Amino acid sequence: MLIPIVYVNRNYFISGFKKLFKGSPNMDSLIAIGSSAAIIYGIYAIYMIGYGLGHNNINLVEEFVMDLYFESAGTILTLITVGKYLEAKSKGKTGDAISKLINLAPKTALVLKNNEEIETSVDDIKKDDIIIIKPGTGIPVDGLIIEGNSSIDEASITGESLPVEKTIGDNVISGTFNKNGSFKMKATKVGEDTTLNQIINLVEEAGNSKAPISRLADKVSGVFVPIVITISILATIFWLIYGESIAFALSIGIAVLVISCPCALGLATPVAIMVGTGKGAENGILIKSAESLENLHSINTVVLDKTGTITEGKPKVTNIVSNIEEKKLLQIASSLEKNSEHPLAEAILEKSKELNLDSINVKDFKAVSGRGVSRFNRK
Repeated sequence: MLIPIVYVNRNYFISGFKKLFKGSPNMDSLIAIGSSAAIIYGIYAIYMIGYGLGHNNINLVEEFVMDLYFESAGTILTLITVGKYLEAKSKGKTGDAISKLINLAPKTALVLKNNEEIETSVDDIKKDDIIIIKPGTGIPVDGLIIEGNSSIDEASITGESLPVEKTIGDNVISGTFNKNGSFKMKATKVGEDTTLNQIINLVEEAGNSKAPISRLADKVSGVFVPIVITISILATIFWLIYGESIAFALSIGIAVLVISCPCALGLATPVAIMVGTGKGAENGILIKSAESLENLHSINTVVLDKTGTITEGKPKVTNIVSNIEEKKLLQIASSLEKNSEHPLAEAILEKSKELNLDSINVKDFKAVSGRGVSRFNRK
């Protein structure tokens, strides 16, 4: 079983010894030295056991039968690999978040060229291109409205639960969603410069960041690894001077190397980060970086903005103030709003449904952007 484990983790040996020979050993160097020493001594022990059995030397067999360190080498490599796997899994969650962000923006857009609407890939949109945004479509790039007006759902970017009314001269953001109006916009930021792409880059950087404790381990390893190797050599020399056999002295030196391998750090840090980010995701909390997560213990004040941070991000009817019967007013309001897609209309309809109110037939319904409904007739 050891050979497949060593093969899977061969990069530790390649990287570790390369760093060691260049005079800048790291934790990979310690893993490579410790596991290599355990494997080599284990092979030597097998040879001595075979020699003892061949020459009927039971004492020699008994001396080396407990000195097979293959399981130690395998355990070291396995624990470190498990830690790396958990770390990669944690980063995979960040990858999922990035995919969701990327999917916020449409892949194509209608660009006005020579008075013709041409469907163009978002990647081919140039600055100052005129883009036509129709109802129910996403905003592909950052831009400025030059004709028309609409209400834009910006919840995905700003957290604002209510659509924002936009008209000529207003800026619109990539990754937001056009509700019911139609307008033309001039592209002001495209490609990597758009707000959405900048957010994606920030999330990617956060996912690749190291926790301070991991960075500390990298710094410490430059001093720690040479000290451990020195102690291992001194321990071997000490027992040789003390009169013990070469085999015993080597086993002590190897034990120092194996015990010093950073299994706990390699496993505990990724597990802690994974559990922290996972629990945060379950509760709708996005951790910006590993450093932010580690520094949480020192926080004594939390400052929140108003846009859906500690709310459901969805309007809800809580009180009705009226001079007429509440249910009657709610029935009229819900009948009006049933043809509207506005979040406030949805909240009123939800309350009406909760009270099992019947709807009234409405004629000549008209929704005026930013102003509500204009006129109705009741049968």
